[in-house]
Amino acid sequence: MNNQEVVNLSLKNLGISRKSVRISPAELIQTSYLPDGQHIPLIIQPAVANVNLLEWASKNQEVIQAMLLKHKALLFRDFNIHSATQLDQFIKITAKGEPINYSDRSSPRHEVSNKIYTSTDYPAEQSIFLHNESTYCLTWPQKIYFCCLKVAEQGGETPIADSQRICECLSPQTSEQFIEKQVLYVRNYNDGFGLTWQDVFQTTDKTVVEEYCRINAIECEWKHSNRLRTRQIRPAIIKHPITGATSWFNHAAFFHITTLEPRISKALLAEFSEEDLPHNTYYGDGSAIEPEVLAEIRAAYAQETVIFPWQSGDILVLDNILVAHGRNPFQGNRKVIVGMAEPCSYKELK
Repeated sequence: MNNQEVVNLSLKNLGISRKSVRISPAELIQTSYLPDGQHIPLIIQPAVANVNLLEWASKNQEVIQAMLLKHKALLFRDFNIHSATQLDQFIKITAKGEPINYSDRSSPRHEVSNKIYTSTDYPAEQSIFLHNESTYCLTWPQKIYFCCLKVAEQGGETPIADSQRICECLSPQTSEQFIEKQVLYVRNYNDGFGLTWQDVFQTTDKTVVEEYCRINAIECEWKHSNRLRTRQIRPAIIKHPITGATSWFNHAAFFHITTLEPRISKALLAEFSEEDLPHNTYYGDGSAIEPEVLAEIRAAYAQETVIFPWQSGDILVLDNILVAHGRNPFQGNRKVIVGMAEPCSYKELK
């Protein structure tokens, strides 16, 4: 008889039965915030060893949804995530429906696996201004997922900002102007700078582009030498379809020529007329957005920006309506991938 059998027999003689210990799903994870007291993101980590994130998530879908609605941004850390396949599976578990395509593109990305993309292919030395994903489209993802597979040697953070708080930072006059006038996005393609229309619309067929524009309330104009100009008017401020929170939800600053690095904007203005710039923004009536208003908007983003260092295996889930994101310049190899889910349309909002 071995030692374990002796112990079991002794327990039986004493009238004690051995019971299996069960750990509730809530006890498997622990939550915290960044050490500087920022309210986003909520950090979710395993409370015990060897927690399988995919298994835990499949049993706690409603918990995750409630946490995202309450906290707006969730950072899953230390769960041994190391592949695009795992991110794809996590999205399918925690979102309604499959990941969605990156269509009507505004930044260079390439597909890593089915509907999982690089977060951006912009040069490492460039920063990317904060924005909510695809606000210039009629339909955009309500959830966006970032996964860090390799941390940059230096920099490369993904700054985030609470879009509800950004809205609250703006003066009533600025908010009222944008609510009334909305935002006009003007984009030009195939002028030798930025993405081509073939990349943006993922086709070489002009009739496909025209049909997409017709369906999505985009005015398109073919110019000489296979070039294209588009114009589309979209809301600037929206309400969350579930919580009713008011959000600053647009690319008004992101696409404006003055938001680019001075050397880049100067070069573009020397090369192109204003109407032929790769992208620019106006009030919805076509009038110019005042420099002081743009400065106010950029100051609001800066005030609400939260920056934290990536760790390998992190998954960052954002409510795309309520949280904006960007990218800091970096050095060394960096691999952050992204997936998007739960398409939502301006037509669905109240």
